[in-house]
Amino acid sequence: MNFRVKAKLADAEGVRRTLTRLAHEIIERNRGLENLALVGMRTRGVHIAQRLRTLIKEIEGGDVPSGVLDVTLYRDDFRLKFRRPQVQVTQIDFDVDEKNIILVDDVIYTGRTVRAAMDALMDLGRAARIQLVVLVDRGHRELPIRADFVGKNVPTSIGEEVRVRMTESDGEDAILLVESDETQEEDRTHVV
Repeated sequence: MNFRVKAKLADAEGVRRTLTRLAHEIIERNRGLENLALVGMRTRGVHIAQRLRTLIKEIEGGDVPSGVLDVTLYRDDFRLKFRRPQVQVTQIDFDVDEKNIILVDDVIYTGRTVRAAMDALMDLGRAARIQLVVLVDRGHRELPIRADFVGKNVPTSIGEEVRVRMTESDGEDAILLVESDETQEEDRTHVV
């Protein structure tokens, strides 16, 4: 799908500042690092989780375990959206039981992906608590799920999307507000 960039909401420095603030908030709300673990949701949530882990280590001087979560098979639109799903590896090399899990994603929209992630985590064990951190909350929730830590609130209209770009997968750090070509075409056909 083609899209047009409507606005650059954050550049590399803006992303860095936002992640630094989120790392401080996570440490403060959890009163340190005891029993804490980070789990990044594929794909960009993994990059964000790794950066948060590095920042937390710099700030607090201690390390926290981290893992990678793939929720493809837990999605409620799995059969509708994916003919041949690209299932990737979940890699969590620590015991989830009684951990305070910080679940990390780039953007929260409907809440359905987060619900799938919580189901996947619960299949791995019984966490003491699951907290959600997202770089961007764009609204339009379909499920009663909210993030505990939010980098930016970006209200969007239907047809707009927020695209997070990370150096590790996209060659740059940025947060973009985009409009798909389909929406632009739809708007032109409704002009009277």
